[in-house]
Amino acid sequence: MGAIDCYPNSKLKLQSMFLHRKSTNLIFKAKEVALVAHPHPHIMPSPTIRSSAANLTRTMAAMNKDGIGVDPHELDAIFEQKRSLRSKVRKALKNMDPILRSQEDNAIQNIVVESSWFKASKSLCAYVSSPALLEVGTPRIISEVLSSSAKERKKLYVPRVEDRNSNMKMLMISSVKDLIEKSMNILEPALVDSDGNQREDGALLSLFAFLFLLLNWRSYPSKAANYLEVPGAVMQASDPVDLFIVPGLAFDKSGSRLGRSGGYYDLFLKNYLELTKKKRWKQPLLVALSYSVQIIEDGGIPITPFDIPMDALVSPAGFIPISGADLRRCE
Repeated sequence: MGAIDCYPNSKLKLQSMFLHRKSTNLIFKAKEVALVAHPHPHIMPSPTIRSSAANLTRTMAAMNKDGIGVDPHELDAIFEQKRSLRSKVRKALKNMDPILRSQEDNAIQNIVVESSWFKASKSLCAYVSSPALLEVGTPRIISEVLSSSAKERKKLYVPRVEDRNSNMKMLMISSVKDLIEKSMNILEPALVDSDGNQREDGALLSLFAFLFLLLNWRSYPSKAANYLEVPGAVMQASDPVDLFIVPGLAFDKSGSRLGRSGGYYDLFLKNYLELTKKKRWKQPLLVALSYSVQIIEDGGIPITPFDIPMDALVSPAGFIPISGADLRRCE
């Protein structure tokens, strides 16, 4: 026999199929309600979704840790400044000499892999660089972690951005063969490994969380919001992550970071940092990689309370610590 029939009674089988279909439909509807604020950065959402995402993002950005609101007009000005700065930095990156880019890629990666904080890390999250996004290259960093000598003592998690209306997840990989090509030739981990096993880690919200969210969104908005940001849904790793290697469009030496407007890293890091507090794990070291043209003078990057600051910056000129206390996290 090729398989065991768990439903010898045809009536029970039909009932099970009906319930499964209903649950699947509820999950998809819950996704539309719960995750609309974080559209895929490479797929243009509809005007309705785009408007909803902007409104919710601004609502989140308007609240600081104490829950004090920020003037919406001030936020509008900040978002406009961010758009303007992104345009300038993208232009500078496109005009960057290819030879200089390659030299800076090598210099930055050499600094990372030779650093004490990288060597001391037992598990880390690192992005897989994309030429289409003009990001600082990370192939040597990825290779170093996945090498036979480092493989025994390090875990590597890399980001996967789901379809429109999904959050970013971090999935563990053990080989570059675990990566698949997605839109814009961006490499991301498949949801299952070569043996068909689900990868450790960034799980979507559970079925029950989705159902609760769908059924109780209007009646219990605060509880539904808690399900949205449940830290356990961000990362299911059994051990804490020591190091995050983070991309971005612009940085300054005070730790400010300008992303690509999707908000994926800010939201993921916010939830993960909350998880570390609840589990009493040590805080990870957040290190950004930057070409020389991406470094802005201090105070030149407009920020909101929702933006997560970096602990350190690596540029071709060297390692720039932002907090000495943060460096001791990986020692």
